[in-house]
Amino acid sequence: MKQRKVPMRKCTGCGEMKEKYQLIRVVKAPDVTDENGEVIEKGQVSLDLTSKKSGRGAYICRDIQCFRQARKARRLERAFSCQIPDEVYDSMEKELEQSE
Repeated sequence: MKQRKVPMRKCTGCGEMKEKYQLIRVVKAPDVTDENGEVIEKGQVSLDLTSKKSGRGAYICRDIQCFRQARKARRLERAFSCQIPDEVYDSMEKELEQSE
C-alpha cells in the first residue's frame, strides 16, 4: 500500500520544520471590499485552533516561547505584510496559554 505524505510546515518562531498537526495556525482573514474594490475593513489576525478559517496562514509551535520569539522579531507581521496591534498579540497569547 502506498504511504501517505505527511505535510510539513515551518514554525515562524523557532524556524524548525514540523508536522502540520503539531503546529497552531495563525490566520489573517481576507479584507472586506465594496463593489468598487475599495477596502472597507481590514482582515483580522487571530489563532485558528481548528485550521478551518479562510485567509492567509502562518504556523507556530504550541510553545509560548516560540510565540514570544515571533512577536519580538515581528515575524508574523512580515508573513502577513501588515501591522499587528499589541492588543491582538496579547489576546492571541492568552488564547494560546488557555489551549495548553
